[in-house]
Amino acid sequence: MTIEIFDLIKAIILGIVEGLTEFAPVSSTGHMIIVDDMWLQSKEFLGKYAANTFKVVIQLGSILAVVIIFRNRFIEMLGLGARGEENSKGRLKLSQVIVGLLPAGILGLLFEDYIDEHLFSLNTVLVGLVVGAIFMIIADLSRKKGPSVESVDQISYKQAFTVGLIQCFSLWPGFSRSGATISGGVLLGMSHRAAADFTFIMAVPIMAGASFISLVKNWQYFTIDALPFFITGFITAFVFAMISIRFFLKLINRIKLIPFAIYRIVLALVIYLLYF
Repeated sequence: MTIEIFDLIKAIILGIVEGLTEFAPVSSTGHMIIVDDMWLQSKEFLGKYAANTFKVVIQLGSILAVVIIFRNRFIEMLGLGARGEENSKGRLKLSQVIVGLLPAGILGLLFEDYIDEHLFSLNTVLVGLVVGAIFMIIADLSRKKGPSVESVDQISYKQAFTVGLIQCFSLWPGFSRSGATISGGVLLGMSHRAAADFTFIMAVPIMAGASFISLVKNWQYFTIDALPFFITGFITAFVFAMISIRFFLKLINRIKLIPFAIYRIVLALVIYLLYF
């Protein structure tokens, strides 16, 4: 296999899509299926499993962006900074993040093969986009008063676990992990920014763990020929995720979720009209 210039352009496009959509409540998986499977067809020149490995690699670029943006928070939670224990008082704890991770983590491990085999298709993505959008609209419209949890540091263990349960919906491609968890947080009384912060922090270990397992299973696809494609996608996803996350966190308390929900419904409608 030889990677050509046009293939690197494809890697850049996929990296941009991943970086811009991974943490926005619009479903990065859905967008990747739509852009790659319907247009770019990276499986044709990489092969099915190498193409799936590439998607894991560019996801790691997005994860790295979150780690950098929330680096001080992670240092505090891990107790690695100076006076870490003292600084962690009244702050979000690593144990709360773990509690939030457990439901989707366990369910994902149990049904990983079934999800990969049966749910990664355009039809299921369209369903996920619309149903997830409805859930986001319900979350925004249900808010009758100001949030009781303004900061991620005020989240309780019960709220963390409940958001974790709601995150299980995101195992359906197209539903969106951030769409599910931010909406769930809002329904539980969190501000949109607090729910978004918790979503991004919680995403790092579960995404990194899943990515690591996938990379170990598919290490043989990191060939010399494919490396430029992988590296290009990784760097592009990282850069655009940095931009996207910072922009999203500044705006989320003002624009909330309904604009993203409308976008999802319009996207699903356009795709349906074009391809069905």
